[in-house]
Amino acid sequence: MFSIEHEFDSTVVTLVDEGKSHLQEDITINLFEDCITLEQLDPRTETVQKITLSIAQAEDLAAALDLPEGVYRIAREET
Repeated sequence: MFSIEHEFDSTVVTLVDEGKSHLQEDITINLFEDCITLEQLDPRTETVQKITLSIAQAEDLAAALDLPEGVYRIAREET
């Protein structure tokens, strides 16, 4: 299950791990104009762990989901 909310400066996607087996904490993804952050509570330390991806890194990740094993470089237009 997931939810999508539009905030003033970002879009927030929350992923909820559903099922009977070992469940992970919810993941919150904040999509900003210049970066994407992923946040998840670490239940061992009770702190939120945060990862920040550039837009280029997020594009690479999206492309990697549909490619076989290997090393790739996405050609990007200069801005």
